[in-house]
Amino acid sequence: MKVARDLAELEQRPRAVAIGTFDGVHLGHRRVLEAAWAAGLVSTVVTFDPHPRIAFGYEVELVTTLERRLELIGEAGIEETLVVEFDLELAQLEPHEFAEAVLGPIGTEVVVAGADFRFGRGRSGDLVLLQELGFDARTVPLVEGVSSSRIRDLLRGGEIERAATLLGRPPEVEGTVVTGDARGGTLGFPTANLRLDPELLVPAYGIYAGEADGHRAAISIGTNPHYGGAERRVEAHLLDFSGDLYGRRLVVQLWRKLRDERAFSSEAELVAQLARDVEETRAAEPPFRR
Repeated sequence: MKVARDLAELEQRPRAVAIGTFDGVHLGHRRVLEAAWAAGLVSTVVTFDPHPRIAFGYEVELVTTLERRLELIGEAGIEETLVVEFDLELAQLEPHEFAEAVLGPIGTEVVVAGADFRFGRGRSGDLVLLQELGFDARTVPLVEGVSSSRIRDLLRGGEIERAATLLGRPPEVEGTVVTGDARGGTLGFPTANLRLDPELLVPAYGIYAGEADGHRAAISIGTNPHYGGAERRVEAHLLDFSGDLYGRRLVVQLWRKLRDERAFSSEAELVAQLARDVEETRAAEPPFRR
């Protein structure tokens, strides 16, 4: 998939455009993307970075980073994506000005979006207005009960499998592997320690079964209370893996929560529990198979 960050990078071609933030690329988003692809023109996404609410000064915990969002959009079959910088100047454009500035120059003919789609200054534009402006604007029915905000709530509560049913895939955390305190290695369970984007949502603290880099992984999210930790950490122990992951971007799937984190009476008790976590991870099944 071609990704453009400037209008000049996209040719003016007959396009079917899906517009939205698409945080999480959940089942509702995928229905919109499928509609753009099915229109028979150049399937295109117009999305925004940063998230509009962040640009307005609100705190938003993102389900996916921009990089992961673009990967998922590409996996849905979209041919080209335009990432529009969302700032206060863009937010002040009237709907018809946005259409003239962004949609017209790339050759948009069809626009697809969910029934609740709004755009332009004060969220005053909708698909009806785009129809009046000459676009073939098509409403995509919403998927009942599916929204990025609902998924965020489930992840904060550690309800991984319920979140997966709304995403249509396992939830993920991602980050860059950085040097940790190497304590896991001394216990026989070396971990990849992730530095996350500060705007990325981190699910409830606990121990999870999942996958990373093609390997099953036992994942710890929390403060490591056994050692009196206070700083939040995300660590993944990749099963049957040997190698150097430092400096690499790692996308970690979460399949299910195994237990809450806790302190143990001894290091031997901790090691025994880690071994049980590994065995549970070996037996775990992903909520969706690709």
